[in-house]
This record gives sequence, C-alpha cells and structure tokens, in this order.
Amino acid sequence: MTSSTPKSPKSPLAAVTGLLSFVLVVGGASGLLHEWLGWIHFMGFVRFLAPGGYEIYSYVVMVVLGLAVGAAGDALTRRGRA
Repeated sequence: MTSSTPKSPKSPLAAVTGLLSFVLVVGGASGLLHEWLGWIHFMGFVRFLAPGGYEIYSYVVMVVLGLAVGAAGDALTRRGRA
C-alpha cells in the first residue's frame, strides 16, 4: 500500500545540515568517550578541532552545535513543506 500524500524531495540544504549534524554529534560523542574511556578512536579527526587542554569542553560544544544544526535543518525542511 502506498501513501496518498506525495513526498517532496529533500532539499540540498537539508541534506547538508543533516550530514553536518551527524558528523558533529557523532564526532563529539566519540571524542567524549575517548577522553573518558580511552579506547574509542572513531572519527579521530575531530581531535584536531579541539585545542589542547580544552578537549572535553570542545566535544560538548560539538554535540550541542550538532543538535542545533540538526534542529535548524529540520525546521527549514518543515517550513519548505508548508
């Protein structure tokens, strides 16, 4: 069975914000896990974004910024549908 409402294609801006949100949230979370547990090296490139001595704060900011970018992208997508 198919839905009667047509799906609008995702805009390029929504795709970019979704990807950026994913990278920031997962990168920040993996950085926090690495700092706390010391054994996760997933997305290790984010360590270059964190200044020395401020790693924990930087990873928390990455997670919060990723959530904010994701929410903004979702709001843009919903506004475009209405």
